Amino acid sequence: MANIFEQGLERNAANFTPITPLLFLERSAEVYPERIAIIHGELRQTWSQTYDRCRRLASALQKQDISLGDTVAVMLPNTPAMVEAHFGIPMAGAVLNALNTRLDPESIAFMLNHGEAKVVIVDPEFSAVMKKALAIAQKESGRTLLVIDVEETEFDVPGEKLGSLSYEALLSSGDPQFAWKMPADEWQAICLNYTSGTTGNPKGVVYHHRGAAINAVSNILDWDINRHPVYLWTLPMFHCNGWCFPWTIAARAGVNICLRRVDAAHIFTAIKAHGVTHYCAAPIVHNLLVNAPDELKVGVPAGVKGLIAGAAPPASIIEGMEQLGFELTHVYGLTEVYGPAAVCVKQDEWNDMDIGERARLNARQGVRYHMQQAIDVLNPQTLEPVPADGETMGEIMFKGNIAMKGYLKNAQATQAAFEGGWFHSGDLAVKNPDGYIKIKDRSKDIIISGGENISSIEIEDVLYRHPAVTAAAVVAKPDPKWGETPCAFLEIKSGVEVTVAEIVAHCKQHLAGFKVPRAVVFGELPKTSTGKIQKFELRKQAGSALAIDV
Repeated sequence: MANIFEQGLERNAANFTPITPLLFLERSAEVYPERIAIIHGELRQTWSQTYDRCRRLASALQKQDISLGDTVAVMLPNTPAMVEAHFGIPMAGAVLNALNTRLDPESIAFMLNHGEAKVVIVDPEFSAVMKKALAIAQKESGRTLLVIDVEETEFDVPGEKLGSLSYEALLSSGDPQFAWKMPADEWQAICLNYTSGTTGNPKGVVYHHRGAAINAVSNILDWDINRHPVYLWTLPMFHCNGWCFPWTIAARAGVNICLRRVDAAHIFTAIKAHGVTHYCAAPIVHNLLVNAPDELKVGVPAGVKGLIAGAAPPASIIEGMEQLGFELTHVYGLTEVYGPAAVCVKQDEWNDMDIGERARLNARQGVRYHMQQAIDVLNPQTLEPVPADGETMGEIMFKGNIAMKGYLKNAQATQAAFEGGWFHSGDLAVKNPDGYIKIKDRSKDIIISGGENISSIEIEDVLYRHPAVTAAAVVAKPDPKWGETPCAFLEIKSGVEVTVAEIVAHCKQHLAGFKVPRAVVFGELPKTSTGKIQKFELRKQAGSALAIDV
């Protein structure tokens, strides 16, 4: 028999509605209609204008026979159209598939067909690669997609028109008063994102409205974002939907500072020109700022807040950003958990520590996000928590609202990812006595030398502390005696000379002998579009003649 609190207290339209980030835009347009929402070159667009344009987009898409569950792909940089896509497309009931702008035509064609996109919105900068991708996709599937060309008016961006309809013409056919509908169920898909796919085809990660809204709110809580932040788009919006920040900034009625190209000069100029308060980036971008010419840093205000994630940040970067006067917060997550789902919360007592110790503590992956139920380090076989001793390694696993629906058309991979009621990240870590998690490696990146497990991240952290090093990656190199030994790949600062012997001597000061790299390679490191170093490419090189044995 139902208890008294279940009798006559049914859920209804007045007391329960699905959670969706689309309401964030609607509210900001109602409450702050004349506040600036988007800055792009000379363009200044208010929240009311942005809401009208998103409703036009939704209306126009429905007129093009886009309906519930259809996929609309976009090949866009961080421009106003990309911000609008995060609202207008789901307002039409459709699913946004933001394509990685640095992929090859074959990978893009796979995603267009696997996600069954019906429409693709294309920026002129990427028309060449999209022309090839569309041809491949049509040849393989027999389908013809509706192509919408965005016309860049603020900057000179050459490119070929691929469709018969421009983005502005599409919007002009839509209704600015379009009565978009809430999702019938917050479990409804809102976005489709593809993993980087280092081996085989990438997996399609499906987000739902509930998770998108909840992670946006978690961003606000865990970064203490006040109203009207000025947010610089250094992070690609195609990457985990910009860590859910299009919706986060809408919830706080902030300003989206669009950025077509990420380099130190553009970033510092934008910070000074617009009074930027917040930005997000992978460690490689922060490293770019730390090592930028001093003249670019003149006049940069103190207190700019940066969020760092995408790879375990070396302590040297955290230390360098603090010396610049930036307030850096370290978060951790994966595509499957909407970007960041854990944060290294700073404790008050850390303020009295020296900068090196603070950097070491802040380099940890930390604790769960506000709206995530749990993050833990578990034995992958037993699913039991490892001891909080800072030494016993296990796998990081998540549970809660900030987790994907699953992998599109891949029930087997979905089941494996959620085995035992946890999302399995594949990241190996330890849990410290204070409960903070620290990544030691990806399971595939651990180096086993003479039966001993060596963390590549531990070695990389030491390498980053050498003043000549701007980027470092360590992988296993086959060894006839030890099985595997560490091989270091390094990018060196321009105009600086350093020898292998100097690198090795530096490592010996900070590492046990068996952890010191036995081979060193100097040169540019292969990276993904989000700045992650592609270790699978380095593994291919690790046994080649390019590696200088120590």
